Amino acid sequence: MSKVLLITGGSRGIGAATAKLAASRGWDVAFTYLTNAAAAEKVAAQVREQGRKSIAIKADTGNLQDIPRLFAELDAAFGRLDAFFNNAGIFGPAVPFMDIDPERIQRIIAINTTGAIVAAQEAARRMARSRGGQGGTIVHMSSIASKLGGATGTVDYGASKGAIDSLTIGMAKELAGEGVRVNAVRPGLIDTEIHANAGDPTRIARLSSSIPMQRGGAAEEVAEAVLWLCSDASSYVTGQLLDVAGGRGL
Repeated sequence: MSKVLLITGGSRGIGAATAKLAASRGWDVAFTYLTNAAAAEKVAAQVREQGRKSIAIKADTGNLQDIPRLFAELDAAFGRLDAFFNNAGIFGPAVPFMDIDPERIQRIIAINTTGAIVAAQEAARRMARSRGGQGGTIVHMSSIASKLGGATGTVDYGASKGAIDSLTIGMAKELAGEGVRVNAVRPGLIDTEIHANAGDPTRIARLSSSIPMQRGGAAEEVAEAVLWLCSDASSYVTGQLLDVAGGRGL
């Protein structure tokens, strides 16, 4: 029976790259999207073209009522969960810390932190041996911003990802005996549309000289790290924060 990977935020960027790479390696893939149904169906079709099963589930992980529903839809479609990439997240325009709107802070924390924690609970309940599961792997999407305190103007984002680092370590300790490994990836400046959506489309070009490797990363490079952490190749790895940042943050 094929293994099943669930990705939150899988219709674009790193999530979409991970879905397609997973399919090429024999995974069936479910993923969520927020608004762009056409983009989501395109990714699902690309997964199916590789002979794998795929569904796209409309869900907002910032809305806690959506999370049990999306897992129920996963259960109905696949009946199992082997790996979970807790990827959904948002990033705001650069704003001085003292001027960040409280509503923006609430939304960033709701999706990047609270929603991620609740989704991780749902995944763990399905994987834990004490709950009838067969074990599994959880990979959280953190960011090198957690290590740097966020770039100037994105302190709230960095704080939201700092919580994910702590979540990763705590879950790994608690769930190891349940057969569940928990790790995180911490990407740096990755060439996806998140920067343009935050109002700064030239961000990578402007900051690439600050990266030891002198370039931004590709979504596919992060996907490789995620799939390694999901696979048996990393079977003795848990509680780790894997920087995929071209040396940024050293």
